[in-house]
Amino acid sequence: MNVPDFSDYRRETTNPDDPHDNCAEQRKAFSYMMVAAGVIGSCYAAKGIVNMFVHSMGVSADVLAMAQIEIKLKGKSVTFKWRGKPLFIRHRTESEIQGVRSVKISTLRDPESDDKRVKDPHRLLVIGVCTHLGCVPIANAGDFGGYYCPCHGSHFDASGRVRKGPAPLNLEVPQYEYLDEHTMIVG
Repeated sequence: MNVPDFSDYRRETTNPDDPHDNCAEQRKAFSYMMVAAGVIGSCYAAKGIVNMFVHSMGVSADVLAMAQIEIKLKGKSVTFKWRGKPLFIRHRTESEIQGVRSVKISTLRDPESDDKRVKDPHRLLVIGVCTHLGCVPIANAGDFGGYYCPCHGSHFDASGRVRKGPAPLNLEVPQYEYLDEHTMIVG
């Protein structure tokens, strides 16, 4: 069997006796540098691909836009849509404030004081979804002058606390803060 001769394709060997001839060492250094550059380039490419996938799973701009809402406070009662749910903002009178603060906490189904539900006693902010089956209550109605859910008969007071009916919990109060006397940010 004939073995092919590749000697025409090989580089000329260096003279190992010559201390100034380091061509083989230069070739090794070049090979190592090329491998290192390839590894570093591959790492950056992998990082870019992983970054792209992670960012594609993030929250989209339209969802971020719904995360917070800035509200100018005007009028007696207003309703806004926030995160796909109704948001009730109610201006309470002194008599309503005194009425909800005079209720004994121990008599409530979901005990929560009015002070913990509001930052400004004259303004109440609740998500307008009944905690029984998710219906939308009617404002300024019911036996306690707050909210009334006509679907199943839950009654809430002027602080959004459940007082009568099948609802197990009070109306939810979202996170909010006041920017000034007439502006609040919800979310």
